[in-house]
Amino acid sequence: MITEGEVLEIAQQAIYTILVCSLPILLVSLIVGLLVSIFQTVTSIQEQTLTFVPKIIAVFIAIMLFGSFIINNLSDFIYSLWSDFSLYIG
Repeated sequence: MITEGEVLEIAQQAIYTILVCSLPILLVSLIVGLLVSIFQTVTSIQEQTLTFVPKIIAVFIAIMLFGSFIINNLSDFIYSLWSDFSLYIG
């Protein structure tokens, strides 16, 4: 039977995997948003919807660039879960 420590270890690995997989896309979105905000401040353009299109394009490009990295991390995590499944059920 699975112990409380093993459950916490699996949860810790899951949270770490989520952070590692989402960090590149979130950083790209943050940097593009910051650059657009600086551009808006310098040019005195106060259009709220101006940030969405560059962010969406940058996130799509980041997904294309980091997609294989994300899929590899997720598949490694899932493979480790399923390979130890017989230990978890008893």
